[in-house]
Amino acid sequence: MIGIFEVARQVQDFCDRREWRSCFIGGIAVQRWGEPRVTRDVDLTLITGFGGEAPYVDALLAAFPARMEEAREFALRHRVLLLRAPGGVGIDVSLGALEFEEVVVSRASVYSFAPGVDIRTCSAEDLVVLKIFASRPLDMRDAESVVIRHGDRLDWRYIEDQLRQLAELKPEARLLDTLDRLRRG
Repeated sequence: MIGIFEVARQVQDFCDRREWRSCFIGGIAVQRWGEPRVTRDVDLTLITGFGGEAPYVDALLAAFPARMEEAREFALRHRVLLLRAPGGVGIDVSLGALEFEEVVVSRASVYSFAPGVDIRTCSAEDLVVLKIFASRPLDMRDAESVVIRHGDRLDWRYIEDQLRQLAELKPEARLLDTLDRLRRG
């Protein structure tokens, strides 16, 4: 697992040297806030805004190999850049531009996973929001594990407010109903 954290640190250092705003979400953040589980890749939200993604994508592609052909075009179309670190660890870079993504990165904090491996992750609340929004079975288990570990300390009003706004993007998912079920246990 330390290989994953080292890759995350390298990606974070790359972004920090360029003064790019970013934080880790997904499995790395689950290691901090939820029930630790095996993760095979690192997931990063990188704030690029709308329309200015190409320089970020090009710089990342110059530093890390792509996991697919036409990765640049895919990233610019779908807002996710799929990279691979030396050793084969996947790097999924979400090109953030939504107000919520800006908030996630601004609320992120550093956590020491090991000596010299200090990684900036999203907050526990933002992780719950992201996992409920994704709503896949693994995401729901991750959200539940955060609630089990930190439920009494979570800012439930913040989580609900964020999901209410995101529900407009995905009304069929019934995000607030999912939150209510999760909160009740």
